[in-house]
Amino acid sequence: MAHNHSHSHGANKKILWISFIIITSYMVVEAIGGFLTNSLALLSDAGHMLSDSISLGIALIAFTLGEKAADYSKTYGYKRFEILAAVVNGVTLVLIALYIFYEAIDRFQNPPEVASVGMLWIAVIGLLVNILVAWIMMRGADVKENLNMRGAYLHVLSDLLGSVGAIIAALLIIFFDFGWADPLASVIVAALVLRSGYYVVKSSVHVLMEGTPSNVVMDEILAVLQKHPSITSIHDLHIWTITSGLNALSCHAVVATEMTISESEEVLCELEHDLLHLNIHHVTIQLQTSRPEQEDSILCRAEVVIDAHAHHHH
Repeated sequence: MAHNHSHSHGANKKILWISFIIITSYMVVEAIGGFLTNSLALLSDAGHMLSDSISLGIALIAFTLGEKAADYSKTYGYKRFEILAAVVNGVTLVLIALYIFYEAIDRFQNPPEVASVGMLWIAVIGLLVNILVAWIMMRGADVKENLNMRGAYLHVLSDLLGSVGAIIAALLIIFFDFGWADPLASVIVAALVLRSGYYVVKSSVHVLMEGTPSNVVMDEILAVLQKHPSITSIHDLHIWTITSGLNALSCHAVVATEMTISESEEVLCELEHDLLHLNIHHVTIQLQTSRPEQEDSILCRAEVVIDAHAHHHH
């Protein structure tokens, strides 16, 4: 199991490096091409590719920093860096989108001359580059289970649509002399960039606010905890995300009768096993004996304290 995880982690990291180099290299080409052909559609697509490049870079840094061991200074390690970097990524996307909208307004009123044939070739190559990267990711990386990889993969797919938009705009200019097609395509791409940025910022802030993870159903968690025969009630329940794919839970559990340490450990092992299947990877449960004055109290004055820390990575 550990070997499979290590293999998957290594494969994901290798695919990310290949994708990052390809996307970043062509992003520079497309940005230069956008300036030379005077195409806002190409420049906006280059801006979208920049967001892909940043997204892939964040995923790479997150994998690398995630490998650093926790220490006294950072008891959870450096895994939360991914979320901080994602906020920067999201805000950058929003600013890029707003700038494209601003530029497009002027171009709708005064469509400039665009080197449409050069624009078409650069957009076609950009489309092929995105198809290649998407194919590499789909074949070699875990884009279904790993949230980090899935986010990077979806970025590439949305950028692929941007290249299609630039191609259509170039064809409309070449065959029908529709000068407005270039700013229109750029606005459509900007809308995609804005949407990506909004959701990245929203989900990242949710994590930073210690919100309940989106892949966790609270009712299912409560059912597992409350239906255990040794537990009479649960309080002080908290569920949060440390980083993508690593959710944590802490709570106080009141047990019906006094238990031995060994019996307490059995209860905790059972709960950890059941919670793992509900996307909870790090568990801290404080067991306490039942007393009348405690049963309705939010604050805990425990008699027996057992901490169970389970780290599982899939």
